[in-house]
Amino acid sequence: MIFVDTGAWIAVYKRNDRHHRAAVAIYNNLRAREIQLLTTDYVIDEAVTRLRYDANHSVAVAFLEFIGNAEMAGGLTVLAIDKDLFEKAKALFRQYDSTRLSFTDCTSFVVCRENNILEAFAFDQHFSMMGIDLRQYPI
Repeated sequence: MIFVDTGAWIAVYKRNDRHHRAAVAIYNNLRAREIQLLTTDYVIDEAVTRLRYDANHSVAVAFLEFIGNAEMAGGLTVLAIDKDLFEKAKALFRQYDSTRLSFTDCTSFVVCRENNILEAFAFDQHFSMMGIDLRQYPI
């Protein structure tokens, strides 16, 4: 299982993103190999919001449809951040006052730790800082 972060979703979906070509190649490779993907409702929220502001409302809505289709196809699980994960993310967030981590980043790191996920499809170097390998090229 591989965790998918906000930047990867945006790069897959937004054609003018600087990582678009690489992200599409990685995503297609993961899907072709039927590797299960995991993301969270917080990550989806962050991606939809960025697409809404950086592109437009219709692009953000189309992305939601894309995510829904990926879930229905069985290749993607969208995990809801519950109270327990939220509390663990708060504790992690408090530890990193000198590192620019978003709260969503902290929820993602906790989800990876709780699910023994050691690899993320992401362009965010903070994952490496947490001991999570980055999938930045098709394998």
